[in-house]
Amino acid sequence: MKRRTTIIVSIAFSIIVTLIVVAGHVPTGYVQNDWTEPFPAFGIAGNLYYVGSRGLASYLITTPEGHILINSGLEANVPMIRRSVESLGFKFSDIKILLISHAHYDHCAGSAAIKQLTGAKYMVMEGDVDVVESGGKSDFQYGNDPTQLYPATKVDRVLHDGDKVKLGDATLTARLTPGHTKGCTTWTMRMTDVSHLSDVVIVGSPNVNPGYKLVGNTAYPRITEDFEKTFRVLKSLPVDYFLGAHGSYFDLESKYPRFKLGEAAFWDPTGYKNFVEDREQAFRMELTKQKGAVKVAD
Repeated sequence: MKRRTTIIVSIAFSIIVTLIVVAGHVPTGYVQNDWTEPFPAFGIAGNLYYVGSRGLASYLITTPEGHILINSGLEANVPMIRRSVESLGFKFSDIKILLISHAHYDHCAGSAAIKQLTGAKYMVMEGDVDVVESGGKSDFQYGNDPTQLYPATKVDRVLHDGDKVKLGDATLTARLTPGHTKGCTTWTMRMTDVSHLSDVVIVGSPNVNPGYKLVGNTAYPRITEDFEKTFRVLKSLPVDYFLGAHGSYFDLESKYPRFKLGEAAFWDPTGYKNFVEDREQAFRMELTKQKGAVKVAD
């Protein structure tokens, strides 16, 4: 009887998610294969767990008073995230707080479904609030692209740079790292790992996407200054565990097998430093290129 009840609940959940997903909004845009490909859920360290897909990172922070989820992923990923949470022995319904790295559909399109299914409080950095509440329509780059839109979702708490998000014995700090989006957020936390405190950094995104206008951007006049701020912040953070909004940021696929063999693969301050330096160099190269193009045009 217990198994039958579990199956019925699982089917009901899938039906609810499907109804939410198809409830009259436009389809999402380009989806990489690895974005929807399952990846084993696992404990990174302490009460921090990976529950995302192969390409889209989601994180669960557990406490006796309920749990925090970072990044809802695509709408299609919601059942996958739920299975990952439950495979670790936790209840999906115990998610009390939902956070995101930034307001692009690959990281927050599933937020409406997760909020409805769990009752979690949705907390978003100030610069991204209007974007998620408009379903992406007010995004400076993609707002006029119907393939980039997603279900509009009400924000329950507006976050600001340095704000703390607390639940039970867990405390996360929201660090504004703008440019990729106006409210792009890098999450930091300190946790007890074995017998000592460790610094965890979950990078939002320092990437200059194709088509981003760094010079003379009337839709986002401060974009260059904001990217500059992001690199200053990222370089100032103490880091032990290096994580991010995409597995590719921190080499998830190559590190996971080593992790399974007992290596502390995600303890990677050097990898973090190299990643930030690489992304800053890419930003500066693109900025120089665009400034040069403007001079030629003049």
